[in-house]
Amino acid sequence: MTGTAAANEQETLMPYLVPPRTPLTPEQVSRAFDYLMALEAGGGANVASREQADPELPFLMLRLTEDLVLPVTTVPDDEEPTADSFILERVGDVLLSALRDWQRDSPTTGCVGLARSLLRLITGLLTDQDDRGDVAATLERLRDEHPALAGAVG
Repeated sequence: MTGTAAANEQETLMPYLVPPRTPLTPEQVSRAFDYLMALEAGGGANVASREQADPELPFLMLRLTEDLVLPVTTVPDDEEPTADSFILERVGDVLLSALRDWQRDSPTTGCVGLARSLLRLITGLLTDQDDRGDVAATLERLRDEHPALAGAVG
């Protein structure tokens, strides 16, 4: 089952698990990456007041996480899934479902927790060799690549 087919099946069986995808505006992408960069640079104390000042941040963290997780876990429509790709896609679905629940049920810890989880994903899987392990450089690169990444998940 391809990524799109699996998402459609999940939406049919459990529509409450898959909120409608709303593309982020360039301004929203910028705010989300600014939050991640501040967290990476200075920890939780560096972003403590941002959630109260910008109540949309939890939503932005969730959408940005989807935009970064789905392209690396979803089987493209033009490929036949293998056992490994099917498992990776399921793991991506479970991860996003858990993060959605966390963000929804824990408004006080959901945003920073989701951002920390996203930073772990970025440092563990998405850091480019050209960035030489520099997370800030990776975040800037991903911010620049975001329109293409978000377009990949439709």
